[in-house]
Amino acid sequence: MAYTATVISVMIASPGDVTEERNLIRDIIHEWNDINSKFTECVLLPVGWETHSAPDLGGRAQEIINKSVEHCDLLVGVFWTRLGTPTGDFESGTVEEIKRHISEGKPAMVYFSTAPVAPQSLDPEQYSALGDFKEWCFGQGLVESYDNISDFADKFRRHLQLKVRENPELAKHNPRETVGGSQVYGFSRDAAVDERLSEEAKRLLVEAAKDRNGTVMHMRFLGGQAIQTNGINFADSKDRRSIARWEAALEQLQSEELIVERGHKREVFEMTAKGYEVADKLSQAASQ
Repeated sequence: MAYTATVISVMIASPGDVTEERNLIRDIIHEWNDINSKFTECVLLPVGWETHSAPDLGGRAQEIINKSVEHCDLLVGVFWTRLGTPTGDFESGTVEEIKRHISEGKPAMVYFSTAPVAPQSLDPEQYSALGDFKEWCFGQGLVESYDNISDFADKFRRHLQLKVRENPELAKHNPRETVGGSQVYGFSRDAAVDERLSEEAKRLLVEAAKDRNGTVMHMRFLGGQAIQTNGINFADSKDRRSIARWEAALEQLQSEELIVERGHKREVFEMTAKGYEVADKLSQAASQ
């Protein structure tokens, strides 16, 4: 069924040595849309120079790219060992995109990889320039680092949820609710929580309610991952698509406050009272 939605454009800014991260950002954005777009009446649109610019001999290359991406509402910047090619006005095209974006008061999420790299593959000038830019970023606000691609996926998926909730365009469609005299952000309540959940999230919640401790485990090990509760493993560690679906389900259950994280490694989650209520409702509906 068709529905009207606000589009939030997300610019992906990075040099050429983080292609895997660029692809992953798009995948996670699409996951967010699959789970959230209908009930939030919002769609996230990944934007990058490779998909949103066309050949044009009418000016400086980076300025032409800027015209294609300058409308974006949110920016995600990722770096590893390179800063990128200087544009004449800025240290690199990526830096130009970031600095222009934040100069307009728009939010930017910037990540730096700490993954190991072979010393002989480093460009000393690029690495030194990256260090200078990283120091500049630290002076501008909060940045994030990650150890590997899995770590990046976990952090970006969680941060994206937080940033979208803060976005004023989304807030227009999903106003703040008053709880105990305080203003609390909330998604659209047109549909009940159980109706908003993905099929994976529903199944995971129902099984977690059957678990003796009401616990969901998200474990990583050499060669794969496991998302399990009540003695059942839901993620096929050999299938990244499967893992992504169940990670998204876990994220949705947490964002709906049906489970809560215990600890700080995002490995152990426990059912909330609200989670048990929704699980009971789902179980009753299934038995009818």
